[in-house]
Amino acid sequence: MRVLGIDYGEKRIGLAVCDEGGMTVSGLPTLIRKNKKHDLDILARLMKDHHIEKIVIGYPVRLDGSEGIQCEKVSRFAALLEEKFSLPVVKWPEAMSTKDAEEILKNFSVNWKKRKEKVDKIAAGLILQDYLDHTSRKMP
Repeated sequence: MRVLGIDYGEKRIGLAVCDEGGMTVSGLPTLIRKNKKHDLDILARLMKDHHIEKIVIGYPVRLDGSEGIQCEKVSRFAALLEEKFSLPVVKWPEAMSTKDAEEILKNFSVNWKKRKEKVDKIAAGLILQDYLDHTSRKMP
């Protein structure tokens, strides 16, 4: 099953996709947000090209498990995706994905400008990989 991972942001949307077997995650180009129509058109093309069957979107709960304003925004966007594409959308807890992605890039000595370009797709990949790891442990 091909799954799309999303790291939702106000200005950028990080994207990643897994292979058919749900084993390997690859980052996709970051979607630079313009307006709802533009964003949904780009996502529609991407989902068609990659034969996406499910969407996993990072749900930014706080470390104490509580939900903040960003959770409301993600919930609205997730509902929009579900309605527009008629696919299951899973909100996956991701308290630190962007910070973890930044740390990975720092460890590889990527300069700050390149980090800014790559951090969202890496965060989307981390969210998707965590979801896949968790769901594969539940399978017999």
